[in-house]
Amino acid sequence: MEPGLAATYWSDGATTRPPGDLHVRFSGIRTDVAGPLGDGDRFERVARVENLTHDSGRLSVTTKVKGINSGAWRIKAVPFDPMLPSKATGDPQTIVTNTRLAALAQGPGVRLWTWPTLISVGVVLALVLQSVLLSRVHANAVAATGVSLLACALGYLGAKAWYLILHRQHPRKFATAGACIQGFLVVTLGVLVLGGFVLGMNVGTLLDVTTPGLFLAMAVGRPGCFLGGCCAGSPTTSKWGLWSSNRTVGIRRAPVQLLEAAAALLIGVITLTLVLTVDAVAGAIFVAAAAAYTFVRQLLFPLRADPHTRLGRRLTIAISLAILVVDAGVLTLTT
Repeated sequence: MEPGLAATYWSDGATTRPPGDLHVRFSGIRTDVAGPLGDGDRFERVARVENLTHDSGRLSVTTKVKGINSGAWRIKAVPFDPMLPSKATGDPQTIVTNTRLAALAQGPGVRLWTWPTLISVGVVLALVLQSVLLSRVHANAVAATGVSLLACALGYLGAKAWYLILHRQHPRKFATAGACIQGFLVVTLGVLVLGGFVLGMNVGTLLDVTTPGLFLAMAVGRPGCFLGGCCAGSPTTSKWGLWSSNRTVGIRRAPVQLLEAAAALLIGVITLTLVLTVDAVAGAIFVAAAAAYTFVRQLLFPLRADPHTRLGRRLTIAISLAILVVDAGVLTLTT
């Protein structure tokens, strides 16, 4: 269990901070050492925040340090001019803290436990709702639930693999890697389709009755990303921005995770209504939901701090919108 710590520098805004980039030097020293300091008893880190304005508001800058010795630490955080490194551009701050498990050392606004908790609640909700809806069409709900559990487990592995590929990280980082919803959906739905085929179920119907729970689960789980500091929105000065962190910089940001959760909630409610009230072509509800989600997600990508899909975004929007329109027509004509 590797020890680590997190140290945070706070800036209150325009009254104490010039516009432009902010550079902060963190210098730490272990204070409970008996005798001379060793290699793991001191550290120095530099953090940088770009493109701040007069109305960026209050922000926090956190550095996370691993590979140090356990104990009590005193860290001095000093904003400085990179052209004149010895010149401070603001008042220094002193942080007194103790080491803890490195994975748990986080800055303000980051609640790591919320993501697995909300994801777990969402998975349970999805499985229960799927089972109830399958029972309405006299399908084998028990077998489908078993396949869905396997699909979720493999989907989690797919989400982490997708993250490694997207961020070009080595497979040895698999255990500590993040997770991407795209990888989860591709693998989970693929396993579900294959499992439904093996069980002799109508795959289109299976996907349709799974769709409401899937999107309601996403509506429950996405706020965990907001609270956990992943998939963060870009900094904004808009009054609609919410203070949140990307695990390094806490600042007012576009709440893109919550917007995606709201979209997933709307899709989940609409598809649940359709499943309960419409005798649609098997698979049509799933296709409409997938197209709608893809369309909304592409619209939200520019609000992300790391918008990965600039290439082909307009084409993806056009294709998903076309599929949604055609599928809506199919649903209308067959009901």
